[in-house]
Order: sequence, then structure tokens, then C-alpha cells
Amino acid sequence: MADRSIFDRLKQDHDAHRQLFDKMADAKDEPDRLEKLFEQFKVEVTAHAAAEEETLYATMLARPDLREDAQHSVSEHKEIDDYLEELEELSFNGEEWNHVFAQLKKRYLHHIEEEEEEMFPDAAKELTAEEEAEAGGPVRPAQAGGIAARRGE
Repeated sequence: MADRSIFDRLKQDHDAHRQLFDKMADAKDEPDRLEKLFEQFKVEVTAHAAAEEETLYATMLARPDLREDAQHSVSEHKEIDDYLEELEELSFNGEEWNHVFAQLKKRYLHHIEEEEEEMFPDAAKELTAEEEAEAGGPVRPAQAGGIAARRGE
């Protein structure tokens, strides 16, 4: 069984994203604060998705037994990205923006729950220590933005 360190670091990101959702809910009547929190979320979730795809998913895609899970998660990343793009086109914190944001939040929370409860445990069981080292070796805690997993130089 592979060391779970990469999974722990990715879950740390997920936890930080959940906290940002909570802070955004608390800031619903403070548009300036809400906008700053949303911008932070957007930066962090985009960096997280890129790091996840470059590290863990790339390793999983090379394994026929894990490929379908990785492809599914990549498609969910695309869906989240589509929501973020749609939000860019809408009036911030307007009625339609709030409706699309609620959909984004629901889909993202579903995505990270699915990763943590299904995909990460399956991958941890199936990946060899060498494969996980390949996936997690270049991953380091970020120095800014609270992102717990991304490629280092």
C-alpha cells in the first residue's frame, strides 16, 4: 500500500476550500469581503486542480485500473472551470451570479467528497510506493495562497 502523504496534502487543500466556502457564506452581506474571498477561492482551486492533474492524476492515467477514476475527476475539474468562467460573465453577487455560485459550490463539494471517500482510498491501495513517490515527489506545500499541493521547482 502506498504512503498516503499526497492524499493528506490534497485533503488539506479541500479543507481550506471548505473553510473558504464558510467564510463566503458569512460574508454574504459584505460584497467587498465576499469578492476578495471568491477571488482567493478561484486562484486556490485552479492551482489545486492543475497540481492534482499534473501529479496524482497523471500517475493514475498511466494505470488501466485507475484510469477511469482519473478521467472522471478531470471531467469534473472541467465542469468546475466552466462554472468559474460563467461567473466571470455575470454581475458579481447578483441574483444569477448567486444561483450559478450555488451550483458551483454543490458540484465542487460533491467532487471533493467523491475524491476523499472513493478515489483517494482506491488509489492509495493500488499505487505502488514508487508510483506514489513519482506522483508526490515533486509536490511541496505552497509558499502562498494556502495551496497544499503543487509542483515545485
